[in-house]
Amino acid sequence: MKQVRLRSFAKVNLDLRVLHKRPDGFHELRTIFQTVSLTDILELTTQPGRTRIELNSNLNIPDNIIVRAAVNVLETTGKTARIHIQLTKRIPMGGGLGGGSSNAAAMLLALPPLLGKPLPMERLLELAAQLGSDVPFFLLGGTAVGLGRGTELYPLPDLPESPAVVITPGLHVSTADAYRDLGRGSKPVWRADNIETSINDFETVVFRQHPQLKLIQGKLLKLGARPARMSGSGSTLFGIFPSRELRDRAVRSLRNEFVEDKNRKVHPVTMIGRERYRALWRKQVAASLDTVWPPQDRYAE
Repeated sequence: MKQVRLRSFAKVNLDLRVLHKRPDGFHELRTIFQTVSLTDILELTTQPGRTRIELNSNLNIPDNIIVRAAVNVLETTGKTARIHIQLTKRIPMGGGLGGGSSNAAAMLLALPPLLGKPLPMERLLELAAQLGSDVPFFLLGGTAVGLGRGTELYPLPDLPESPAVVITPGLHVSTADAYRDLGRGSKPVWRADNIETSINDFETVVFRQHPQLKLIQGKLLKLGARPARMSGSGSTLFGIFPSRELRDRAVRSLRNEFVEDKNRKVHPVTMIGRERYRALWRKQVAASLDTVWPPQDRYAE
């Protein structure tokens, strides 16, 4: 029996531009992903035997992406195993933080070495793209440009690991409706600006549907966040602060303001650079397994 305890990290979109609709039905995107320190916990156990995958969590999600990731790994490696997964959910669902995608990437990273069949990064990226548009990013972490559906990735130099606040308002935003209301039919011009002047194209339509989100963004800006943005298609908002003291003051202020609304959660976080992201993964996987980790990718020096 082999066992490992994993932390899978959330992400925010520092910048997000939605261009034209592609022939495959997806939209062409230009985005900058950034990992942050908010995490889910997965406890993964494997034993030799006939394939059986069990996922324990308080979620009832048919065709769970974590199970699909495990199945893909087993089929790719040609292995069979009894796999037990205990998921402790801390990243709010459906808020643009990529929790499910991060969980799936955690399975892709940890399960092959547990099975004694490590896979190269290029193969892992292929499996990740089959599971979802955000999954490949979580194999790399740090700061990265995402093109196409978001699966074509180009790592950027790490930004400072700045303190930040993530606010999950407890609202459900329909991604399909957000894309529809944008009505993209032509290619807008996109350029990678300084993150303080970043843009999220979804804010225009989502804030119109949910004006309380724009009010929260205004509070973050008033408290000193630069920038304050929505992540993905929402409803999560985040603000990056120039100092931990200013961030912590904002956390106290926001928690006091939202004390009557239990659905609104305020999470102090830190941006996680790629080197630290890989070091954290090396610690939690390689420390438990006698294997070379992490798998090398095309950008490795």
